[in-house]
Amino acid sequence: MTTEIATLGGGCFWCLEAVYQELKGVQLVESGYSGGKMPDPSYEQVCGGATGHAEVVRIVFDQAEVAYRDILEIFFTIHDPTTLNRQGNDSGTQYRSVIFFHSPQQEDTAKHVMAEMANVWDAPIVTELLPAPVYYKAEAYHQNYYRQNPMQGYCAFVVAPKVAKFRKIFADRMKQET
Repeated sequence: MTTEIATLGGGCFWCLEAVYQELKGVQLVESGYSGGKMPDPSYEQVCGGATGHAEVVRIVFDQAEVAYRDILEIFFTIHDPTTLNRQGNDSGTQYRSVIFFHSPQQEDTAKHVMAEMANVWDAPIVTELLPAPVYYKAEAYHQNYYRQNPMQGYCAFVVAPKVAKFRKIFADRMKQET
């Protein structure tokens, strides 16, 4: 098994985490913070907007089962990459669309996918493409949030539709129930 890491920010990390946990080839999805100046920030500090961090997910995946390109195609399908510092009602730099690449190959793949996706969206893509900075794991209560709180209001009205969209469009890429 050859594992690789992808780090993505596309609004609230609960949405991305819930989707990528269901993707075949993904071993681990972890919610966290990246891209800011403050070391080891708390959720409250990140939400305040002054740290510069984005809410991100760190995805550990098996390249033999899922390609980085596939991870990015899903990313551009389940969030709006055309809204600057906003996803739905969530606004602020912590909700920005960002790809933090871990290698020159990831950077190259991301550039190609972003160019292709520019033809799909009606507005320009504002997703940032940056080298992966230090990553900080979010607090324990943020991990597996959707799975543990599916009936919570935000989960029911914001996360669940993104998961449903993933399941509909990418059904062939979902993990098999065991």
